[in-house]
Amino acid sequence: MSVGHWWQAFRPKTLSAAVVPVVVATALVFAEGYLIDWSITVFALLSALMIQIGTNLINDAIDFKKGADREDRMGPVRVTQKGLISPRWVMTGGLLSFLLAIAFGVPLVIKGGWVIVAIGVLSLILGYAYTGGPFPLAYKGWGDIFVVLFFGLVAVGGVFYLHTGEFSSPVLVAGIQVGFLATVLIAINNLRDRNQDLRANKKTLAVRFGESFARYEILFLFALSFLLLGYWWERGYVWATLLPLLSAPVAWLVTRDVWRTPPGPVYNSYLARSSLVHILFGLQMALGLVLR
Repeated sequence: MSVGHWWQAFRPKTLSAAVVPVVVATALVFAEGYLIDWSITVFALLSALMIQIGTNLINDAIDFKKGADREDRMGPVRVTQKGLISPRWVMTGGLLSFLLAIAFGVPLVIKGGWVIVAIGVLSLILGYAYTGGPFPLAYKGWGDIFVVLFFGLVAVGGVFYLHTGEFSSPVLVAGIQVGFLATVLIAINNLRDRNQDLRANKKTLAVRFGESFARYEILFLFALSFLLLGYWWERGYVWATLLPLLSAPVAWLVTRDVWRTPPGPVYNSYLARSSLVHILFGLQMALGLVLR
């Protein structure tokens, strides 16, 4: 159980899903004329990272136990499947991550009250229920909706609410954009693993509706994220409209390659590029909101 193995188990390439919403929300607070409380941003970021890491660890352990991660897995290495860390230790690490998320969330609850309590409790429950419990979301085809909601709308909206005490239409649009781009990663992952998931009775959207549906889903998620940039143009946020367009060529290449290539190990490179789009789009939009 080396440090390197634990770092692998954290799935560092997925952690942008926790970072980007906090960065975008904080930039939106500034753009809308409110003061930024940096302590709130830092604690929100730490709590979000712990929830993401905890969800990843629990997912690693449970997928192995349910047979979704097998020796013929095409995706990145999973530490339990490779025998690098025992499922019991990985599950323990996930639960400890959730405890850290609660600790980092205490200042947020003090500031935001019961709204933040509800968001935090629901995030923790569904983080576990993503693959665990009697109704595992990822095994029932609800994983994509979970990511849109909690790594988009809830994450952006929660940080904005902590600073301002309110929600607004810009929060909704930014949350959809960030959430959709995070969900692209899940959609590509599920398309790559469709045959393995079918054998493990993991009924992702790709399993339920087929490869063509999954490809259209990826196209839709990318397309709407970029089309919604028109909203920021209408509100006078010129740079927040233009800067994210710099990541459009990468999104186009990912979409093109997914449509041209049957699912296989090469999809790991498409995942890396879609993660890059998520990061670049989010950071560029945040910078654009600040520059206005």
